[in-house]
Amino acid sequence: MSEQPLIPVRRLHNYAYCPRLFYYQWVEDLFVENADTIVGKSTHRNVDKPSSWKDDLDLSDRASLRSLHLSSETLGIVGVIDLIEDTESGHELLDYKKGSSRKDEHGIRIAKRNDILQIAAYALLLREHGMAPSKASVYYAQERRRVSIELTEQLYEQCRNLITEARLTALSTECPPPLLDDPRCLHCSAYCICLPNESAFWSGALDVPLEEKEPPRPPGDEGESLILQEPRAYVGKRAGAITVKIDTKIISKHPIEQLQAVYLYGGIQVSTQALHSMLEHDIPVAYFSPAGRFLGLTSGLPTSGIDARLGQARLIHSPEHRLALAREIIRAKINNQRVLLMRNGQAPDVALKQLANLRDKTMRASDLDELRGLEGNAAAQYFSHFGTMLKGSAFENFNFEKRNRRPPRDPVNSLLSQGYSILAKELTGICHAVGLDPFIGVFHQPRYGRPALALDLMEEFRPLIVDSVVISLLNRNELELSDFTQTSRGTFLTNEGRRQFWRAWFRRMDTEVKHPQFGYRMTYRRMLDVQVRQLWRYLRGETKTYYGFTTR
Repeated sequence: MSEQPLIPVRRLHNYAYCPRLFYYQWVEDLFVENADTIVGKSTHRNVDKPSSWKDDLDLSDRASLRSLHLSSETLGIVGVIDLIEDTESGHELLDYKKGSSRKDEHGIRIAKRNDILQIAAYALLLREHGMAPSKASVYYAQERRRVSIELTEQLYEQCRNLITEARLTALSTECPPPLLDDPRCLHCSAYCICLPNESAFWSGALDVPLEEKEPPRPPGDEGESLILQEPRAYVGKRAGAITVKIDTKIISKHPIEQLQAVYLYGGIQVSTQALHSMLEHDIPVAYFSPAGRFLGLTSGLPTSGIDARLGQARLIHSPEHRLALAREIIRAKINNQRVLLMRNGQAPDVALKQLANLRDKTMRASDLDELRGLEGNAAAQYFSHFGTMLKGSAFENFNFEKRNRRPPRDPVNSLLSQGYSILAKELTGICHAVGLDPFIGVFHQPRYGRPALALDLMEEFRPLIVDSVVISLLNRNELELSDFTQTSRGTFLTNEGRRQFWRAWFRRMDTEVKHPQFGYRMTYRRMLDVQVRQLWRYLRGETKTYYGFTTR
């Protein structure tokens, strides 16, 4: 056999279910928990306690062996067998599944194909170790029944062929194509990262997107976000919960499973135990300066993403491909700026026509410098009329003349800077999670400490998320001038003002919007994830183009 690692039998089970799922989990090391996988772990809780044995697999002095670990260089597989029982007719191999069996054309309950092939792989392992089972069955916990499987040479040959196919797929540099309109996808834990119908459309395999019953849900989009800005706060861990102390008093407890993200402003202290627990549960910890500037992120190791990272490296040295991607991003941004002005402002028709003209010119830009010039002209035109989107007392109290930053010198610019900083954090975390390098961009120049790719991706969402949050906060009178601190160093939100900002932020992120290509509605939080995963496919070479997110 080659130097290729032994394939776990559970991954062979994935391959029989869907080669693309196998590639994600075995080659790319991408795994997403869902309700089914959690129930599956619970089903295996008892059989996962291994029996003790010394130098052989003799069952003569015992009734069963549990959780038996076996491997074979000849077969190229490794696995853990749930249970082997000593019966009157010989040794019986038993595997536990959380779900249910299926019915054949006669209505008789039979095991699922991927479960049968998994059993065959375990039987081959046992045969190689001199302990051939006489019979086998799968126990389906949902039905509380055993379904027998006939072990035949024909089945063993099918299993060997499957192992060969899986090993060849693992050596390939191309991810298998998605299943199309297949019911298996709706029960797959990897559905939210596989995006089968979306991937087929992006790759050109579909001219028209298939209908989706439910939009994809990115991993970890449920749960609460913990935001701390009290400098005396201390984050610790106690009995499976993240605790927050001020001085010696615990002021809140948060079950680790219910946390989605943690945001820390200023000198908040975090214990090593709390950080370890959040890393294990893939909970990002974002750090901001007291004024709200995004400083960095603590998160677990990124997913594999080797193909996408190599694609990023190639893209940065390919002016043609880099320009094509940057054009689409800036086209989408200018389109969304124009739409926001049309919806909420009173910009003159000539300004809207100029924005439309600049948007269309982006697709003909000859280089990045020309594209940056078009983007700068559009931004100047957009922000010159930004104030028309402020109504009533907001227009009177929060005068906006032009965009300024580093530091922001008025309340509106302070809000915009705060929002852009948070959006950069969100996309930096998503890039890191899917296996992209957030520091290798296409439009923004790579620079030390600058998440250039995250800044690229946020361009099309700046007006739709951040600018909309700012307009909503001020027009709804949710902020007053007293919620800002104005000094010679700039204008910044107070702690109370920042609380109001976060409420509006989450309200916007939970707002549903229609996807421009697929027609279904999803929250902006999900949309960010889908866009990053689309770019991930583009950089891997799975798709020929990238579609920026636009709205009407």
